[in-house]
Amino acid sequence: MAFSRKDFENGAALAEGLAARVATALSDAIAARGSASIAVSGGSTPKAFFKVLSGKDIAWDKVTITLVDERFVPADNARSNHKLANEFLLIGKTAAATFVPLYHAADTAEAAAEIATRETAGFSNPFDVAILGMGNDGHTASFFPGGNHLVEALDASRPRGILTMEADGAGEPRLTFSFSALQDARLLALHIEGAEKASVLEKALGGTDEAEMPIRAVLNRAMSPVEIYWAP
Repeated sequence: MAFSRKDFENGAALAEGLAARVATALSDAIAARGSASIAVSGGSTPKAFFKVLSGKDIAWDKVTITLVDERFVPADNARSNHKLANEFLLIGKTAAATFVPLYHAADTAEAAAEIATRETAGFSNPFDVAILGMGNDGHTASFFPGGNHLVEALDASRPRGILTMEADGAGEPRLTFSFSALQDARLLALHIEGAEKASVLEKALGGTDEAEMPIRAVLNRAMSPVEIYWAP
């Protein structure tokens, strides 16, 4: 288990701190390799971070952005992470970046996952930055307790790519990057806020059962050290 934790006074300070860290990581990647890649999570937590990051002055035209996971819904659906990214991240300076969605208008989520795996293969090996969130049930990405493909999703030996997930807590069928595609990001960050998430994190750190709390796979087995960003 390798992780560090940075606590901030409030969500605004966290957004500034995480955005600065991510902007530096992306700029370093561009300087070293000519391009950079980042996978971001959805939900309400990253909105402020997205807005701050969108104003950072880096070479966004050399950055590819994708999502850690997505619901199998079109980009105009209120629950779409793509829609969230359009409204809060792909604005201002980041509008120059290349965005690669996970959802595709295929007949099934499985078919969409196959398309997304092909379209993300060129820049996710490894990601320069991956920003994860965490649910109160201990899920991260779309690694849900009780998920129908959870064992496959958490298999570090599985080929990198997108797979589907269905679970009672997930709502719609999901598309998610595999653990194998996220665990070695050059910057692997966990962004959480609030006292309840702090309690969930402590519970996760105190156990090893990944089926109960899949975030434990990241905390316990990720190849890259996890940088935890938290604010009340």
